[in-house]
Amino acid sequence: MSGGDRIWIECAKRWSERRDIKINVLTTIEGLERAKYYGLSNVNYVILSSLRARKFGGVYFVYLLRMVKGILVAFKLSLPSGRTVFFSSSDFVPDSIPAWAMKMRFRSSTWVAAFYLFAANPVGKESPYKGLHRLKGVFYSLYQMPVYLLIRKFADMVWVTSEPDRYKFTRKGRLSLQDIIAVRGGVDTKTPNLVPEPARKSFDGVFIGRFHPQKGVLELIDIWRIVCEKQKSAKLAIIGAGELEGELRKKISDYGLVNNVVLFGFKDGFEKLRIFKDSKVVVHPAIYDSGGMAACEAMACGLPGVSFDLPALKSYYPKGMLKTPCFDLNAFAENILKLLNDTMLYKKTAEDALNWAREWDWDKRADELLSVVQSSFTY
Repeated sequence: MSGGDRIWIECAKRWSERRDIKINVLTTIEGLERAKYYGLSNVNYVILSSLRARKFGGVYFVYLLRMVKGILVAFKLSLPSGRTVFFSSSDFVPDSIPAWAMKMRFRSSTWVAAFYLFAANPVGKESPYKGLHRLKGVFYSLYQMPVYLLIRKFADMVWVTSEPDRYKFTRKGRLSLQDIIAVRGGVDTKTPNLVPEPARKSFDGVFIGRFHPQKGVLELIDIWRIVCEKQKSAKLAIIGAGELEGELRKKISDYGLVNNVVLFGFKDGFEKLRIFKDSKVVVHPAIYDSGGMAACEAMACGLPGVSFDLPALKSYYPKGMLKTPCFDLNAFAENILKLLNDTMLYKKTAEDALNWAREWDWDKRADELLSVVQSSFTY
């Protein structure tokens, strides 16, 4: 469940409640199941190929197949009267290329393109990719570039996640800054109130996110080892899954942290909230990021956070999170310990985190984004 998935589902769920808006969703069987799980039912679904077909040719073959089918849908589509908006929910080609094809066919329509994360420089000094993972980084950079160029040339509006990324689409002068929207995302600020605080918290820290090189999940184990050197009983909860799980488990074992780190796998809903409420600090050790909503979900439960001082996070999390010099693992661990051992600092940062999370309410964010799209219409 990516942040981009959550944004389109939560927004579509709220927009679909309006009588003047009709929503059609082109997705896979997995996308349908995911959207309905999160309550998106009052829309019309058009189902493309299933990602389960990847065993017949690999995930990239399936992406190509989905892209082709999406384009075919674009050429068969007939538009109703009124204003039509095509929204591509990510920069992946199965999402973006069919939307571009629809824009080319229906020139008076509006194409809103989501582009939430620029590929990191795979060979730079501060690249999140190490060893063989660099090849994936190179491939992803090459894969993303033509989509970026198409969006910059043909999209009417682009949704990014942070302020710095807005300026990457205003080159050549076709799109203005008002056409580039820093979305940030949103959180459920109401449901956490239904989950009671435990009498005693079990975890000193909690991480939530994909096990991906950009998320700093392997570096987190180095950080937690430093924390445990100062506070031997410190316990960390990890929520998530991904390609680095094998390396993550090995590192935990090699460092002798089996009793200090608990892997919960993917969790959502009340299960996730209970883990948040059972934790003291949310750790967000991303070493390359454009923002991210996951940490704010924990902040909505009253948890203060610790992160590296990435450029995107300056506007994303201006308060409620202690910023650490990039990429000083010792300083990161020290910030965790400061929150755990300084009652006044903890209370102040937790209050800031909760207040900031309330600014992210999904109802408010969905209304804001709909207003932005509608204000761009020209008749």
